[in-house]
Amino acid sequence: MSAFSTRFRVRRPGRLAAEAAALLIAVAVAFPLYWMVLSAFKPAGEIQSTEARPWTLSPSLDSFRRVFEQQDFGRYFLNSLLVAGTVVIASALIAFLAATAVTRFRFKFRTTLLIMFLVAQMVPVEALTIPLFFLMRDFGQLNTLGSLILPHLAFSLPFAIWMLRGFVKAVPEALEEAAYIDGASRTRFLWQILFPLVFPGLVATSVFSFISTWNDFLFAKSFLISDTSQSTLPMALLVFFKPDENDWGGIMAASTVMTIPVLVFFVLVQRRLVSGLGGAVKD
Repeated sequence: MSAFSTRFRVRRPGRLAAEAAALLIAVAVAFPLYWMVLSAFKPAGEIQSTEARPWTLSPSLDSFRRVFEQQDFGRYFLNSLLVAGTVVIASALIAFLAATAVTRFRFKFRTTLLIMFLVAQMVPVEALTIPLFFLMRDFGQLNTLGSLILPHLAFSLPFAIWMLRGFVKAVPEALEEAAYIDGASRTRFLWQILFPLVFPGLVATSVFSFISTWNDFLFAKSFLISDTSQSTLPMALLVFFKPDENDWGGIMAASTVMTIPVLVFFVLVQRRLVSGLGGAVKD
């Protein structure tokens, strides 16, 4: 008992320090979100005040009212939803098939292809924006939602394929052989057996694809030049940036509205996300 007590006392300070550090990190991460939501509910007088206070005694919905009264704000929301949803679904299906191919089959340049997936993650998005602009122009995709879907799909696939490769590899080949012995075709094994087993990994990669696409401003600003009806929510924020004085209440309210779909998506997939990340770490 004394030895157990000694070990407990030795470990406890380290555990407390780790918990305190985790709490501080959580506060540092959550505070900007809290300030954004707080500023969205503050009246204009408090936002413009030189004395910043981390609370408000007179919350107001005026900032949200200005956001929803903006012309075509609902259309921008639907455009963002369409782009993000298309990228998530398409990247998940393509990455699943590609990860299965590079894991289960042996073919020429297979290792080179996997290395290219890693190299693609090292190239900064900003360095490819201008070449992508000319590519979208040549394809006639400028001022369309396709100019946002295609680049985001291309950037999300290498990460998704590399991550799903570990999940597919973790499925024993004996299971596949047993399915074939029982009369299952390759298509049936792929969608009815393998797909449910790697679904947590698909959820984890989908979160990455959804967040990066939903928050995109660079591609939207670069490829949607004249047709404002194709704009997405990040572009709607520009309305509140004015030459004389920025509408910080409207900016914070619009940012809060933009955050809600991400939180809803995360809540819906959180259980699958935890198991998916756990499987990735284990692999």
